Amino acid sequence: MKNQMEEQMRELIAIGASIAAHCQPCLTYHIAKAKELGIDTHLVSGAMEVGHMIEKGSMSAMQAFAKSAFDAPPQAAAACCGPGAKGCCT
Repeated sequence: MKNQMEEQMRELIAIGASIAAHCQPCLTYHIAKAKELGIDTHLVSGAMEVGHMIEKGSMSAMQAFAKSAFDAPPQAAAACCGPGAKGCCT
C-alpha cells in the first residue's frame, strides 16, 4: 500500500512539474500514468493547478528579471554565455 501511495504522489508531482516546465510529452505521459494508477481526477486537476501557479510565478519573476537585465553590465552576460563559459548558450 505504501509503495502505491508513493507512486501516486510521484505522478502528481510530475504532472505539476511537467506544466511548470512546459513539457507537453511529459504531461501526456504522467497523466496517462496517473490514469493507470487510478488517481482521482480531482487530484490530477489539483496537481495541474499547482503547476500553473508555479508557472505563473516563474513567468512573473522572469519578466521582472528581463526588465532589469537590459540595464545589467555586459560582464554579467559574459560570465554565463561568453567564450569558454559553461552557461546557458554553450
